[in-house]
Amino acid sequence: MEQTNFEKVFEEYKQQSGQETQMEARQGNSSGKEEFVAVRKNADGDIIAFKTSSGRELDYITALDEAKSGMLAHVDVFHKYGRDIIRSEPDGIKENNLNQLPEF
Repeated sequence: MEQTNFEKVFEEYKQQSGQETQMEARQGNSSGKEEFVAVRKNADGDIIAFKTSSGRELDYITALDEAKSGMLAHVDVFHKYGRDIIRSEPDGIKENNLNQLPEF
């Protein structure tokens, strides 16, 4: 029986998906949906609000509802720590992570 090099296969998969993700990110937001361009943080460094590409300022709950509804581009909602959390889509580009966005 042929032995599979699992690590090699996984590295090839990551490389291929990384290249595709970067191409998609360079193409920008073709969906026409708003996206986050800035964040507001509290004294602990937690993100508490978002500014969108149209200039709207959203509290966390409103942003969460819109993200769940698919109204915002380049964000995902996942459940962790007993609550829903907004995060940027994992695209391999550190600069567009929510924590890296400028503050408003």
